[in-house]
Parts: sequence; C-alpha cells; structure tokens
Amino acid sequence: MKIDLSHPDFQAAIPIMKKIEEAGYEAYFVGGSVRDALLGLPIHDVDIASSAYPQEIKQIFKRTVDTGIQHGTVMVLHHGVGYEVTTFRTESGYQDFRRPDHVTFVRSLKEDLQRRDFTVNALAVRHDGTVIDLFDGLADLRAKVLRAVGNPHARFHEDALRMMRAVRFQSQLGFAIEAATAAAIKDNAALLEKISVERTATEFTKLLLGRDRQAGLTTFLDTGLYAHAPLLGGQKAALAQLAGLHAPQFKVPAVGWTLLVHLTGIRADKLLRTWKQANDLIRLTAAAAKLLALLPTADDWALYQAGNAALDVALTAQAALDPAFDGARVAQAYAALPIHEKSEMAIDGKALMANGFQPGPQLGQTLNRLERAVVFGALPNDQQALLAAAQQ
Repeated sequence: MKIDLSHPDFQAAIPIMKKIEEAGYEAYFVGGSVRDALLGLPIHDVDIASSAYPQEIKQIFKRTVDTGIQHGTVMVLHHGVGYEVTTFRTESGYQDFRRPDHVTFVRSLKEDLQRRDFTVNALAVRHDGTVIDLFDGLADLRAKVLRAVGNPHARFHEDALRMMRAVRFQSQLGFAIEAATAAAIKDNAALLEKISVERTATEFTKLLLGRDRQAGLTTFLDTGLYAHAPLLGGQKAALAQLAGLHAPQFKVPAVGWTLLVHLTGIRADKLLRTWKQANDLIRLTAAAAKLLALLPTADDWALYQAGNAALDVALTAQAALDPAFDGARVAQAYAALPIHEKSEMAIDGKALMANGFQPGPQLGQTLNRLERAVVFGALPNDQQALLAAAQQ
C-alpha cells in the first residue's frame, strides 16, 4: 500500500531521507504523522527513523544539532528548518515507569517499531509512500481500534503515560480500545502516579478537547485511571456527569476545566495549580467558573467582572450543562453594558485627587461605587456627572 505524501511537511523532509538512503542506510516516516495522513487528518510533527547511528547521521549532513543524541536523536538542519532523525533502537529497564534505563541502537526497523505504544502508531513509510505494516496497524486503523503493540502490560510498564495516551486517542480519534489493552490499563492504572503531573495534564487536556470526549472520559473512569489523577480520586460522580454531557467538541481547554471546577466544587486555583497549568488558564478558568455559578441569572455586574473571554467560556459551559440555555440573550446583555472594563471609565483617581480627594482607601471605595453605578446604568459615563456624584 502507498499513501499520498504531497503534504508540504513530508515533501520538505523527503530530500533528507533520500540522502540517508544514498549513504546506504534506511529511513522512514514514523509516528503520528503517518497515522494522521492515513486518516486524512492535519499533519503536525514529521518524525524520521533511520538505521543510521547518530554519528553516521552527523557524517552525512554538515549541519546538525544534538537534540537528544543519547537517545539516538539528531536534528538535521535543511534550508533553515530542523528535522529530527532518530536511530532505530530498543529499550530496556524502566525503573521509573517512564524512561528507559538503557537504550541500544539497532539496524532493524522491526525491533524499533515493536517498542512503540499502539499498532496504529507503529507504521512506517518510505519516501515513495510505501507503507511498512509489521503489526497489523492498517487493519486496526480501518477498524478504528487502539491496540497495544505486543503485550499491553509490558508497554504500560515501559511508559505508564501510554495509558493516558490511550484514552486521549480514544477521545481525539473516536477509536475503541481493544479489550486486552483496556484490561491492562485497568490492571496498571496505579502506575499513573509515577508520571509527572505536567505530562498527565497534557494528555488529559487533549482528552477534554477531543471529538469523542464522552468515550474517553468513560474509559478514564471505568479503568480507574481517574483515581490516580491529581485531586480527582473522589470525584467519580462529577466526572461521570462531565462524561454524560452531550455537547459539541470544546474549542478551548478552559471550557473543560471550567466544567470540571463547576461539577467537582474544587476551587479553580487549587485544581489547576495542582495540575500545574499556566497562570493565564487559571485566571480565565477562575473567572469563567465564577460566572457559570451565577448563570443563567447573572446580573450586569457579574457579566462585567467576568469579561469577554471568560463570558464566552462560561456560556459554552452552561450550554453544555443545559442545551436549552439562551446564551444569546446573556451575550446581548453583556454587549449592551455601558462599559466593559475599568479603563473605559470617564474618571479615575487622578481626576478625583485634582478635585480635592485625598489618596487612601476612601478614594478607592468611591471609584468602585462610581464604576458599579455606571455598569448598572445608574450614572452616565460622563466625567462631570461622575465628579458631581463623587463630591456628593
């Protein structure tokens, strides 16, 4: 079988593969880019695997960077773009259930592919588009099945994150997890605690954004993975409720996290900091969750405090909770507010001090009262009117 390699990312990398082959070695496209090309999905990272050892790659190409040479990866610079070429390898000893204790470079493509996680990710493609399928990955792609390569228990002991990758792929691709693979996840779920929070969070966030989120979350629950994820051990009912929401695919992570905060009752800052998420996401989720708790009857001040970004997230989350929710009405109410942020106020602290107000708590309290009055339409956003109200 051959696949179409006309995508620019493949085309740009083919000259590198040809040069490796001209030197007497093998080179193949491997990993997610091959799977996604076969599924007709967007291509992201293009990975190249080769029988050439790192030092041999460095001899073939003049411009290289040792990005992960101890694990066999060398970045080849070609027309200003870097392409990672990784030597075929076997791995042994996984004391931390994450990284191999020992890596051995090999010349065999089969030995390299059999250490990969799932059959649909264990496909290789020559530069002419010829697919090498040694573990029936094509059949599993057609059947939309996720199956571990070889012994699933061994694969999950090698890298326990693969269990989260399974439920993430289930959510993203809409694939079913093969029975023996699912059973192995259930048996080894506790190993997830060996994985860093950051790596687990990356997979969990992608799960929340998947098109088949319900299936991924259901397996996350059924296999017991949830019990070994940060702060979620006692949240089976909330996660089941989240899994039961038949809402469209979420476009931004904040929607999923906001719903999780809302359904679990865990404070946004506590939940997301424990999961080591970015400060911007924490702030957005906290604001959206605060507003979501007040919908559908939030007043103008609550809408104003939330702001546009948090409003969008909260409206999407509320629509997921209640399909009959009229988000347009709330959005119109927000759009109709006299101001949408404090900087739009026609008066500020400097203007008040220029008219006799002294710096201090009273000044701040006065500005807050004026801001609320403007938002509620009790005062016009006019400097003279606001100054007169402040003096009164």
